[in-house]
Amino acid sequence: MPFILSSFLIRSKKTKETSGNPIFPGWYADPEGAIFGKEYWVYPTYSAKYEEQTFMDAYSSKDLITWKKHSHILDTSNVKWAKKAVWAPSIIKKENKYYLFFGANDIQNNNETGGIGVAVSNKPNGPFKDLIGKPLIDKFHNGAQPIDQYVFKDKDGQHYLFYGGWSHCNVVKLSDDFKSIVPFPDGTTYKEVTPKGYVEGPFMFIKDGKYYFMWSEGGWTGPDYSVAYAIADSPLGPFKRIDKILKQDASIATGAGHHSVIKNPKTGDYYIIYHRRPLGETNGNHRVTCIDKLEFDENGLIKPVKITFEGVGANRL
Repeated sequence: MPFILSSFLIRSKKTKETSGNPIFPGWYADPEGAIFGKEYWVYPTYSAKYEEQTFMDAYSSKDLITWKKHSHILDTSNVKWAKKAVWAPSIIKKENKYYLFFGANDIQNNNETGGIGVAVSNKPNGPFKDLIGKPLIDKFHNGAQPIDQYVFKDKDGQHYLFYGGWSHCNVVKLSDDFKSIVPFPDGTTYKEVTPKGYVEGPFMFIKDGKYYFMWSEGGWTGPDYSVAYAIADSPLGPFKRIDKILKQDASIATGAGHHSVIKNPKTGDYYIIYHRRPLGETNGNHRVTCIDKLEFDENGLIKPVKITFEGVGANRL
């Protein structure tokens, strides 16, 4: 009996009480969180040299603590025009299909092949296959490099795509089948919505009827990579910068940025999922995916995020 009790105590001590940060092993960046049914999902960029970024993995969890890896949910073998630098997945479910938007090839001008593509699958873990056989957006508009896409569903059911690198952010309206972009009522197609300080990595969510627009600032390889936000009455802005809410903590990690936000609809808890660089790391590609709580004050403003080693506690859907 004493032996059984001691064994139980040992096992209990080994049980994870929090997610820990990073939440799963490996070099991953630009994580997008999603909730499908009773599972949390994270879709990150595989962080490596551009030529090695030819696929994407995903991770799922029922409780935010234990994560299951789904390897190569998207692979350039299923996207003939994509050769390298497959970045920043953004996913949405529509009519029992899953649509994954991604950037590829890191084009530097309008003469190169690449940009933002969209792939489709019947399952959240793929395999995802190219939807239209070519990029959805393959040119520079308003100075925005076609990368870092975020697909957003508005309250009226309309889907938008926010995107852009090189310190410019555009928003476009998506067609119902996601195979094309369609003009706004005023006839324009690419609307620039760049807020002050914007560099890349746009994200949006709705809370209490307001549109929270977020983005990354600073250089992605540097310690000062960070996240700021604005609040607007429309998904099209205008977006006036309020403050920075995610940044490095010199005692924990540097380069905290390119994030997403998820909400447990049952408990109302918000979480921010982001990447950061371990202390002392000099390799720009060494980025890891982390999660911490996202909280608001009585006026609906986002409180500065405290980045942690512990992560968050269990929270089932």
